[in-house]
Amino acid sequence: MITDISQLDPKGTYTYADYLKWQFDESVELIKGKLYRMSPAPKRKHQDASVNLEFALLKYFEDKSCKVYDAPFDVRLPVQNRKNPNQIYTVVQPDICVICDLKKLDDDGCLGAPDWVIEITSPRTAKNDFNEKYNLYEEAGVREYWIVQPKEKAVNVYTLEDGQYALVDVYESTDIPCRIFPDLIVSHERIFQ
Repeated sequence: MITDISQLDPKGTYTYADYLKWQFDESVELIKGKLYRMSPAPKRKHQDASVNLEFALLKYFEDKSCKVYDAPFDVRLPVQNRKNPNQIYTVVQPDICVICDLKKLDDDGCLGAPDWVIEITSPRTAKNDFNEKYNLYEEAGVREYWIVQPKEKAVNVYTLEDGQYALVDVYESTDIPCRIFPDLIVSHERIFQ
């Protein structure tokens, strides 16, 4: 039994089956089999942005079939529809995600790409959100990806077009329209209040 992250080889390659056996307090993610430590408890501005966004989304999706989840919530991204835990090498915990294909949901979280992922940066995770996770979500087929930057009070919005992300805009003061749910506009001021 693995009870401390120091028992793992930081250069090792791990699967979701391995991940399920770990029993330590520190939160981690797997990206293509590689271990990524998550930040310690998020700062207050991160949490404010997360709660404000989640409130807006829960209200919007209240009478709709899509589901909204926040971290910690395991999103397993199998390659080539491999659903065996020994063949899944990516498990992430997006700050917020929206899933409309409810068949992807099970007792362990989500198996497959959410429709929409929102990551909220912190000093320790910003590089990962803009690089590894950006590439991962693009490859997995996440239709819309937002990167919220509390310090800068900015939101980068990307949509999937022909299998690649296109930057829609960087919103620094104006309200933010969701592309995959055209009647949803999120108040910039509310996110960062």
